[in-house]
Amino acid sequence: MDGPVLELRGATVRYARASGGEGSAALAGVSLAVRAGECVAVVGPNGAGKTTLLRALLGHVPCAAGEALVLGRDARAWPRAALARVVGVVAQREEPAFPLTVREAVEMGRYPHVGAWRGFGAADHAAVAAAMRRADVADLGGRWADTLSGGEWQRVRIARALAQEPRALVLDEPTASLDVRHEMELFELVAGLAAHDGLAALVISHHINVAARFAGRLALLAGGRLVADDVPERVLEPARLEAVFGWPVAVQRLPDGAVQIYPERRPAPAAAGRGKP
Repeated sequence: MDGPVLELRGATVRYARASGGEGSAALAGVSLAVRAGECVAVVGPNGAGKTTLLRALLGHVPCAAGEALVLGRDARAWPRAALARVVGVVAQREEPAFPLTVREAVEMGRYPHVGAWRGFGAADHAAVAAAMRRADVADLGGRWADTLSGGEWQRVRIARALAQEPRALVLDEPTASLDVRHEMELFELVAGLAAHDGLAALVISHHINVAARFAGRLALLAGGRLVADDVPERVLEPARLEAVFGWPVAVQRLPDGAVQIYPERRPAPAAAGRGKP
């Protein structure tokens, strides 16, 4: 089997305190690997270290200990344009900064290949067309980006990343603010790109149930540490989840085999001081 496309090996990340010196570890000794054809979802509560994990993998922050590797090479050693030809990133929040059509938005994904000044060649136009087909936005090419729905705009952003012709696709909270249908469609698309196109897909998500339906593995973070990394049914255990999220949950297996969680109500506190009988 080929080596991982994206990998953390015992990675620890610390941020400097405003008052000076290093703070506590935002990521502590985390090891995680994503290979071609895998869709891995990173889940966990707020402040668990999900964004820091992503920043380390993309070489945006240094590791105080351990390594962050892309195709076996230190993530921070990659020139930015070269890294963009390997890893396509869909960031958490983005709105069109200026008027442009969907096709023009997707064409921006070719910049790591053509640079700022060289014109597009046949290969570039073919890559853009293929990316739009794969992300199911080919029929939107002439639309203005600012007229799209949230789900359509997310697909366009994925098409732009695919136009980079990457080996890996990384998405940070891609379904934030989407309704149920578009949330499911987006995860379905990403899982399909991994399974059928051989991309290494890494998704950061708060939506555990949707991630569990489509991701082959869940990586559960808490307090900067990797609590579990396995198939969803082995990660989503009630006692573990209650310890991580601080709330009791139940786990249910659906007819299609998917494992889902739902929060339970905490027992009401025992009544006290109700007076004499």
